[in-house]
Amino acid sequence: VKGTPPGLGEPVFDRFEADLAKAVMSINAVKGFDIGSGVAAASARGSEHNDPFRLADGKVTTSSNHSGGVQGGITNGQDIYFRAFFKPVATLMQDQVSVDRKGQEVMLKGKGRHDVCVVPRAVPIVEAMTAITVADFYLRNLAARI
Repeated sequence: VKGTPPGLGEPVFDRFEADLAKAVMSINAVKGFDIGSGVAAASARGSEHNDPFRLADGKVTTSSNHSGGVQGGITNGQDIYFRAFFKPVATLMQDQVSVDRKGQEVMLKGKGRHDVCVVPRAVPIVEAMTAITVADFYLRNLAARI
């Protein structure tokens, strides 16, 4: 996400990345989410992962963007970047053993139209959920100024 202003979000209950994660995780087939350096940050040292603020061309910025544009639950004006992880399509066009309502073992036969990959539809859906989240925080920020 480019051009998000700094200051969207809260440090505890309404963290920007928490709401973004909730929006993305609510998409069918999403099983994981990370922002910035994400899970890799767990094995980094604080000195390696720190995003110190600095002044560049009269503008406050960070010297890196390991946090993915969000620090302490609040956008910092840097590009927001994250990853969403999707599970593979579960409905196979192969017979599978299952159990019916009566507890009897049955053969499940996949039928209907099922794409082998959700990615072509997933990208615009992730973009839309992200845009909704950014817009929501932007409107909250405007309302707080009134």
